[in-house]
Amino acid sequence: MNQATMEQVLKDAEVALGHLETEGALEAWYVKYFGRENGEIGKLLKTIPELPPQERGTVGKAINQGKQALEAAYEERRGRVASAAMQEQLRGERIDVTLPARGQLGGSIHPIMAAKQELIDLFAYYGFTVADGPEIEDDWHNFTALNTPTDHPARDAQDTFYLPDGRLLRTHMSSVQIRAMESGKPPLRLIMPGRVYRRDDVTKRHYPIFHQLEGLMVEEGTTFAHLKGLLTALCHELFGKNRRVRFRPSFFPFTEPSTEVDVECPFCGANGCGTCSYSGWIELGGAGMVHPNVLEAVSLDPEKVTGLAFGMGIDRVAMIRYGINDIRHLWENDDRFLQQF
Repeated sequence: MNQATMEQVLKDAEVALGHLETEGALEAWYVKYFGRENGEIGKLLKTIPELPPQERGTVGKAINQGKQALEAAYEERRGRVASAAMQEQLRGERIDVTLPARGQLGGSIHPIMAAKQELIDLFAYYGFTVADGPEIEDDWHNFTALNTPTDHPARDAQDTFYLPDGRLLRTHMSSVQIRAMESGKPPLRLIMPGRVYRRDDVTKRHYPIFHQLEGLMVEEGTTFAHLKGLLTALCHELFGKNRRVRFRPSFFPFTEPSTEVDVECPFCGANGCGTCSYSGWIELGGAGMVHPNVLEAVSLDPEKVTGLAFGMGIDRVAMIRYGINDIRHLWENDDRFLQQF
């Protein structure tokens, strides 16, 4: 090997490096010139011992200088290629923040609130007005005045979330009935829609928090026939005149006689399904004539006035009214469900 050959090899390597545009091509170039086995620079170094002694130092120095220059050029070229590849990747992944923003979805009334307002409107037709009371109640209004003393077994089904001072989250809207009779005198025609709390297991039809509407009518001459006629008319208005309604004898400490009100299951046509526990009926609520003890607790004379009372789950009404077969859908805030209303 002579000096001209050495210089030509180094020059060819430099020229080839200047045309490389990809990391793969750079890798191939590096193997060709700097590979351990057959690299061109290695071959040049191996020929030095074949040279005359007086040329070895000069040629060896020239090869090492050329090698260092090529390595520096290689690193610079590799940096440029990597930067260009990164820029190309960023251009492909760039998010154009100048695009128009997504439009906001239009709001709608929640099915529970829609059912609540519909019930208020229906009862207004029959002369009922709305009353309200606190969600945090004392024992007197929530239990004792409703003929449910401390040792009454009916408390077991409704004992719920208590506060350190002995008050509790109301378990029914009946507490508002007591407050209404304490502050007003007959004749009374009131409905009390609101949120209540109970220690219930979560199922298709039950939830520890739900919305309830209770009604109270206290006048002279009020009878069970008025109660049955009112609730039957209400169910037909809500669910259609062909929907069957039934009244089952029941027990509530604050009414006597008492009844459960059921409507024909709309999901199975009364044939039985998971939503109605395969009974063909869905319980709408309870009702009855106000117990004389309750009237006396609020200083009313049961010999002069009688009253009817009823309660229903607004969530349950929404389920039947809008074909919702699981009460949990009403509480999960899933947009895919809510956008249907």
